[in-house]
Amino acid sequence: MLDQRPVNTRIEGRVGILTFNRPQVMNAFNSALIDAANIALSKFNDNDDVLAIIVHGNGKCFSAGFDMKESAARGISGEEQWRDVLTKDFDFIMQFWNSPKPTIAVAHGYCIGGAMELLMACDLAVASENTFFGEPEVRFGSGIVAMLAPYLVGPKHAKELLLTGNDRITAQRCYEMGILNRIVADGYEMNAALEFADRITSAAPHSVRMTKAAIHRTYELANMREVMQEALETDIQIEADESPERSEFNRIRREQGLKAALAWRDKR
Repeated sequence: MLDQRPVNTRIEGRVGILTFNRPQVMNAFNSALIDAANIALSKFNDNDDVLAIIVHGNGKCFSAGFDMKESAARGISGEEQWRDVLTKDFDFIMQFWNSPKPTIAVAHGYCIGGAMELLMACDLAVASENTFFGEPEVRFGSGIVAMLAPYLVGPKHAKELLLTGNDRITAQRCYEMGILNRIVADGYEMNAALEFADRITSAAPHSVRMTKAAIHRTYELANMREVMQEALETDIQIEADESPERSEFNRIRREQGLKAALAWRDKR
């Protein structure tokens, strides 16, 4: 019998492991997965025996990002409705940044859209060599939920990622940009993450926690949170404003399915 839980958790030694478990839909982030992940991460944060946290995906990929099918079915419209939804999405991503414990993302297959933002929110990231990345939101009239890219890779690389909407960016290119700490052969990405986690958990926990906080303080002094909140407001306006491209994409998705809508997008 298939495990129907949207998120699985386990503890190996001093490492908490959170696994996205919607492989039938490429681990797309729906409301159930987000709620379950929020609870799981909170428990890891409160567990003194857990000194590092790994997040990865079950099945063929890390995640395809937020579940567009669910959002379409909910019929969200207007700035206030979008503000509620996108603020929840933003908080879901940023909790991996905000965790007092080091977080490590492990990508394979595909890491797209909000999933790539979540990976960037983690302190370290590893990926298998054949993983594809990208944030294709602009290609169907959507916006960026958690705009971390400018702070992590600089403006030139951020514009390459976010303005082109390319969703076939290679692991090697992401490594060159500084998004990934390590690339390994397919199937060895979890081993690499556990190696990082072992080194972290072998250090003094108090020193690790305070050092992570000090590193993040440099971003706070650069007003990162205020700027990201402004970017979130921009995303809310983009989502609330039904552009012609977005309307057509949603029409095709509604009438013919997501695969047809993506084909239309790619053809353009």
